[in-house]
Amino acid sequence: MDTAEEMQQTEKAEQTKSIQLSTAAAEKVKELLQQEGQPDVVLRVAVQPGGCSGLRYQMFLDDNLAETDVLSEQHGVRVAVDRMSAPYLTEAKVDFVDTLEASGFTIDNPAAQSSCACGNSFH
Repeated sequence: MDTAEEMQQTEKAEQTKSIQLSTAAAEKVKELLQQEGQPDVVLRVAVQPGGCSGLRYQMFLDDNLAETDVLSEQHGVRVAVDRMSAPYLTEAKVDFVDTLEASGFTIDNPAAQSSCACGNSFH
């Protein structure tokens, strides 16, 4: 197996293990992209220092991609995760809820050892 083929297999394995977007979350992102009039923008999910538990999630629409980003396309939405955040988001799931109690994106992350009450910060 040559190096290019090995790299493609590694990238596919990383994408398989990367963050997952629910259908509801993808539909909401598509709606936001349509409102913005920028269909070529990606959903970026990142982990940054901060929050009451040490790390916090960030999600935003982004038109700046780096060569080192882990990219995937799910339900018609392109998702970008930077290489530093990728290990923290392995097998995490992004969903969108719209109920009487709450409305917004949620992240269920089985890799988080603990999280704060607000759900935006984890360790």
